[in-house]
Amino acid sequence: MERCSWVKLDEPIYVKYHDEEWGVPVYDDRKLFEMLCLEGAQAGLSWLTILKRREGYLAAFDQFDAEKIVYYSEEKLEALRNDERIIRNRLKIKSVVTNAESFLAIKKQYGSFSDYIWSFVDGKPIINAWASFEQVPVTTEISDRMSKQLKKDGFKFVGSTICYSYMQAVGMVNDHTTNCHCFKR
Repeated sequence: MERCSWVKLDEPIYVKYHDEEWGVPVYDDRKLFEMLCLEGAQAGLSWLTILKRREGYLAAFDQFDAEKIVYYSEEKLEALRNDERIIRNRLKIKSVVTNAESFLAIKKQYGSFSDYIWSFVDGKPIINAWASFEQVPVTTEISDRMSKQLKKDGFKFVGSTICYSYMQAVGMVNDHTTNCHCFKR
């Protein structure tokens, strides 16, 4: 069975993520928020590093329940900075709280975060047909626009590269290479 060349076949967690999640459209607000936060946590690191800590992130951040996260106290933030299950970068931890506030404001304004985020691709996935992963861009006009709007709406750790990676992760864009068994999913 062929997969995208970026998949580390000796890492079962990576194979499972590629086969079952990456490129699959997500419309659930909580899951979309989780993935946005995890993509931000990845900045400067490998996705495998984040995947290995994902369960820790879910536990540490109340399953990414934004309604709870917005009320995190300084004591809670300090505890998170000492939590070995997650990346203990102060700015990345604080960004989850900031992003929760922005996420809830977007939900209130648009009815759902899903409607807001999917509007960048007119509500349907972009299906690309790359022969090799080297052809896949790291940013696009859409990720540039998304990044600019997310920043305007108060989100942190949402540069264009992070936004494009997020779009791939939540299925807004399908960048499985044409030889990959997931391409025609």
